Amino acid sequence: MGRRPLTLRAGAFAMLLVLLWGGQPVAIKAGLEEGVGPLKLSAIRMALGGVVVIGYAIVSKTSLRPLPSEYRPLIGLGVLFVVQTLLMYVGADNTSSGHASVLIFSFPLWTAVLGHFFVPGDRMSMRRTAGLVVAYAGVVVVFIGGFSAPGASVWGDLMTVTSAALLASRQIYLSHFSQSIHPARLLMTQSVSAVIVFGIGGLLLESGGIPWTNEFIIALLWQGVVIGGFGFIGNTYLVQRYFPSQVAATMLFAPIFGVIFSGLILGESLGYEVVVGVVLLVIGSSVVQLRRETVEPVESA
Repeated sequence: MGRRPLTLRAGAFAMLLVLLWGGQPVAIKAGLEEGVGPLKLSAIRMALGGVVVIGYAIVSKTSLRPLPSEYRPLIGLGVLFVVQTLLMYVGADNTSSGHASVLIFSFPLWTAVLGHFFVPGDRMSMRRTAGLVVAYAGVVVVFIGGFSAPGASVWGDLMTVTSAALLASRQIYLSHFSQSIHPARLLMTQSVSAVIVFGIGGLLLESGGIPWTNEFIIALLWQGVVIGGFGFIGNTYLVQRYFPSQVAATMLFAPIFGVIFSGLILGESLGYEVVVGVVLLVIGSSVVQLRRETVEPVESA
């Protein structure tokens, strides 16, 4: 199955996912503020996501048992997903929701760079490189603000930026291997890996129980069912069929939704560095992602 430029319908679906993903850092922060450790929270979230993936496999009549040739790429995906998710949750626990929203959704920039090397027809140009510099300036502005912004920290911001880079790597990874491995098995690998590693880690390293408050349940359902289930399935569907950098480009508006949700739901004040960072990210990333449409040669499955 060959990857191709986004169609209007696919772009509209991608924008729906953007709206949902914009609330993810806020849902993570809300869950953590209820007193649950990041490892336990991630384990429960991915367990819920796994239930949705099982339903997806049943509907699509797909076996979740990997083929012998799939074990190596699936193990690699599991390791990549666990490290990326761990950095995202621990980073969110050590910075503000507004900072996390801007920094984690800088991953389209990393996707553009990786796409240059690993996705045919998705090469960088001087114009796109200049846009990349502007966009990274936005990341730097937010990162520097971590020294003084309420609830934010440099280490939290650094872990979140690293998670964004690994998220971009996972986008490229999924785009490549979804050509030969059914998305249900890819997604189940992520869920099982996270539940095992984070579940054991949470039991050994984190104390306290699970506060089943209304706020925690809503935050958990958003992370597990909306994002860990529907969001992951939708994103994998898109990167399997369309250029991953174009799919990632639709996430440019996610930081805007994220900081708005942070103010409305968590009552966080938006510092100047977040506003400036969002503006630079959107302008620079838009320049990076503007491109003439090229069609990738069809690959054999």
